[in-house]
Amino acid sequence: MTTVDGNRLIVLPDGPDRLEAILDLIGTANTSLRLLYYMFAGDWSGQRVRDALLAARHRGVAVSILIDDFGSSDNPDNFFASLRDAGASVCRFHPAWGRRYLLRNHQKMMLIDGDTADSRVLIGGFNIEDDYFQAADEGGWRDIGLIVSGPAAARLTPYYDALMAWALRKRARIRELRAIIERYSETGGPLQWQFGGPMRHVSPWAQSTARDLAQGCDVEVIAAYFAPPWSMLKRIARVGMKGRARIITAAKSDNTATIFAARFTYNQLMKRGVEIHEYQRTKLHTKLLVFDDEVHIGSSNFDIRSLYLNMEMMLRVSDSEFASLMRLYFEGELDDSLAITPEAWRKRRTWVNRIKWALSFFLVTAVDYSVTRRLNFGAE
Repeated sequence: MTTVDGNRLIVLPDGPDRLEAILDLIGTANTSLRLLYYMFAGDWSGQRVRDALLAARHRGVAVSILIDDFGSSDNPDNFFASLRDAGASVCRFHPAWGRRYLLRNHQKMMLIDGDTADSRVLIGGFNIEDDYFQAADEGGWRDIGLIVSGPAAARLTPYYDALMAWALRKRARIRELRAIIERYSETGGPLQWQFGGPMRHVSPWAQSTARDLAQGCDVEVIAAYFAPPWSMLKRIARVGMKGRARIITAAKSDNTATIFAARFTYNQLMKRGVEIHEYQRTKLHTKLLVFDDEVHIGSSNFDIRSLYLNMEMMLRVSDSEFASLMRLYFEGELDDSLAITPEAWRKRRTWVNRIKWALSFFLVTAVDYSVTRRLNFGAE
């Protein structure tokens, strides 16, 4: 546990601990529960969380749930019928057809008693689904969660309420959504909530990331989906030439195209001194950036969709002690990762593989993941 600016921060790297924390936090809620998730499955874990929310509602706790309609499309609406009958508010984030259809609410958050001095929030990259709560040795996703207890958690309450109001309103306009993102993204203090979304230019979180990268000399990145724009790759490459830059990407996933897309970027980065590692233990889903004394942690992948389109939530922590703690976490993940050496990489860069990598990068950055997941790219 680390304390930053009067807030207690607890890191949860293991799946079973995250599920236990969710159920414990729901069980200790006194006034309100606000949930924001991309996927809320109807499996064993989803049922346990739903039933815990129903028990909280029966003891008088206000319950509000906003899930992405696309991400949770396999979960029928009647799964939440008991919660609605008990007075909970359940809404699906479902933009209209057209260019808005590609917009996803990719945020993950559970806010407990957000309207009191005892506010707590659990954030991270994980969804409410069995795979995210299994141990890595059992094949579960490798991810990370963070509990923030203190005044910073309460600052999310107006953001959530504004987003829920937007999602509930018929024919809500994208420009109103952009205004919410701008209004509640923070630019000062040791703990800053920063949001991403369909901005006209660059989202507040993307701006902050680009600025920290430009100033950084020691950069560590764990990114399950690594396909950033060339401007971000150039910044990482500059760090590799003047200091130290290390990246862990996925060797296992449910979407082979995302692995190949990341490999498309390796050559340019490695030529400039950036160290590349691929996580071997299980499927990787972590989203963690450490730039000198700044840490970015939350829901956002390090790719074009997350930087420029999807609704994302990241916490920027400016604290040397917490940055050191997360670097220790990074070092631990290196133990389960394979270093990509220049010699081994030259053998893998066949013309067939390079075509696959380039095509995957194009599709991952230009098309929705749901499309690339259905494609069979085969082994290298």
